[in-house]
Amino acid sequence: MPVKIRLQRHGKKGKPFYWIVAADARSKRDGKFLEKLGIYNPNTNPATIELDVDGAVKWLGNGAQPSDTAKRLLSYKGALLKHHLLGGLRKGALTDEQVEEKFNAWVAEKDAAIAAKISGLTKEQEAEKSKAMAAEKAVNEKRVADAQALEAEAAAEVAAAEAAEVAAIEAAAEEAPATEEEVAQEAPAAEEEVAQEAPAAEEAPTAEETKEA
Repeated sequence: MPVKIRLQRHGKKGKPFYWIVAADARSKRDGKFLEKLGIYNPNTNPATIELDVDGAVKWLGNGAQPSDTAKRLLSYKGALLKHHLLGGLRKGALTDEQVEEKFNAWVAEKDAAIAAKISGLTKEQEAEKSKAMAAEKAVNEKRVADAQALEAEAAAEVAAAEAAEVAAIEAAAEEAPATEEEVAQEAPAAEEEVAQEAPAAEEAPTAEETKEA
């Protein structure tokens, strides 16, 4: 029975994750499998990869063929390297101790590289967070400055309106009619002027003038 190591899709639409399985090459992609060897979740950063290395090596030793994606995952986790080292052991080129030493040294180096990558991602995330906070602070400060400018403009408009109102009141007071006292003082003079300018009234005829007529 030909066996294939491949990915089996799980998860929901838009956010899939995968099981790494050993399955009959003739079965459907997401059908029955012989053994679950690990998981692969590309939705995290970095991607989450868990693998039973010894189980994968056992299937590789029994002739299982990995798919292209599964092969990259097995290589990333060291399963292909261990399978190659065990091949050297079977040929007598390596001892058990040498196999373990070489494999453990590779794992340590790989773990250090992954830790450095995670550290770099953490720093990038912190930098992006700081940048976002600075941008948000700038936006908030601009909002406050705009609000203060609007308040100052409104206060200036109110002050200008009040000044215009006061000026209008003062102008109206200057143009107002004379007070009663001023009118009383001006009245006799006016009457005298009228008396001087009016023509003399004709005198009525006396009784004697009437008889003579």
